[in-house]
Amino acid sequence: MLIHSTSPAETEALAARLSLWARPGFLVLLTGDLGSGKSTFARAFIRALADGRDDFDVPSPTFTLVQAYDETRLPTFHADLYRLTSTGDAAELGLGDLLQSHVGLVEWPELLPQGLTADILRVSLSGSGEERNVTLAAEGAWVKALARDAEIEQFLRSTQPCTRHFLEGDASARRYEWLSVADGSDPILMDMPMRPDGPPVKDGKPYSAIAHLAEGLPAVVGMNTLLAARGYSAPRILRADLKPGLALIENLGSRVYGKMLLAGEDMTEPMLAAADVLADMARFSWPTEVPAGEGVVHRISPYDTEALLIEADLLPSWFWAYLHGAAPPASVNASFAGVWRKLMPHTLQARPQWVLRDYHSPNLLWIPERKGLQRVGLIDTQDAVMGHAAYDLMSMTQDARVDIPEALAEKTVAHYLSLRSAETDFDRSAFLTAYAVLGAQRATKILGIFARLSKRDGKHGYLRHMPRVSRALARNLAHPVLAELKQWYLDHLPEALSVKA
Repeated sequence: MLIHSTSPAETEALAARLSLWARPGFLVLLTGDLGSGKSTFARAFIRALADGRDDFDVPSPTFTLVQAYDETRLPTFHADLYRLTSTGDAAELGLGDLLQSHVGLVEWPELLPQGLTADILRVSLSGSGEERNVTLAAEGAWVKALARDAEIEQFLRSTQPCTRHFLEGDASARRYEWLSVADGSDPILMDMPMRPDGPPVKDGKPYSAIAHLAEGLPAVVGMNTLLAARGYSAPRILRADLKPGLALIENLGSRVYGKMLLAGEDMTEPMLAAADVLADMARFSWPTEVPAGEGVVHRISPYDTEALLIEADLLPSWFWAYLHGAAPPASVNASFAGVWRKLMPHTLQARPQWVLRDYHSPNLLWIPERKGLQRVGLIDTQDAVMGHAAYDLMSMTQDARVDIPEALAEKTVAHYLSLRSAETDFDRSAFLTAYAVLGAQRATKILGIFARLSKRDGKHGYLRHMPRVSRALARNLAHPVLAELKQWYLDHLPEALSVKA
């Protein structure tokens, strides 16, 4: 791929854009004559990983040979092999070991040892004056990254000129960027290609089908459009192309509940407002099908017994192995499933409603300049199912990632119950039973998910949240209807009730 740059600023912009795809094990090899712009490219790439800070110091590694940066978004190293005389000298730098955890940029890479395990992007620069020809040649995962980047650039061509920036996402395969544009709207780019089915796990079906997880962008378009039409602050879909799975969505700001909680802000008003939204949603009859554009219909599945059970099964599948190094005996799996099946009737309600399923601090935004229910921004709604209203209230007040002060959680639940108390068909006792059962199910599921993210995906940071989830599980198991499940844990997996940091 040949790219013609007419100025250093264009070259720097290209480097910053390519940094959006960086991850540990990615290696950028920079070649070109002295003065061709290799250091300029590397410096722009690294500064982009430092949140675009122009003042971020990126000294030349000409004399140090290797300069490491652990304060960037991803650990990164920058090497300059110009002064070396042999491959052996380069091997002593230990760049292969660094690549296990770092993104790498190497100038004058001709002396790199053969057989280096990495996904490689070769960047060749040539030209004179301010103009440069930049040739990109990709290997490994960089091939897919460059192809997707080209699709995004094509999608954005009808958008006013913009600069793309990294935006932290979630634990899924979805990607997000925020776009700086002249009008200040700064929309969000959602990169969500259709997800391929995973391997069958039960009855010939993949996990995603049994758990009713969204397969692609139509779910986002359909859910957000109807939520916005009913007066809630779900991001408006500004433009979408379903086939490649790309969309521009409204930017609801950066006042994320999770960050506000971590900063110690008074969350009483935002939490009660979020409970207001849930109580209001309970008033509606919600459709099981919604238009998603281009003649596509998104179907909202029931949060049925099999979906709840396959989620709970993540605990014996992953958390058990995380603790014991092996799968549990078949008899343990059977008794676990048997106890849960007895609890499933408590998760049903006569009039199911939309359950957003991830109604918690990373996906709620505070928009105080708006009025009423619209002060609460709702994102990550694509996995919604038809289920019990208690689920979303529980997921918000029993947050897995941040501590919700106990008094605030109790106040939020009491506020919600008071809002619904006038409904003639509202059963407070049954609701609180469902709240405990679903709370135990969600905590069980999340312990398995966090173990999986660590063991399978190398995302060990999620382990620090396990004690919080463990405490939530223990609290829910105190409900009398969960006595048998509590005993199962005490008999087979007491460690799940007392995970330590």
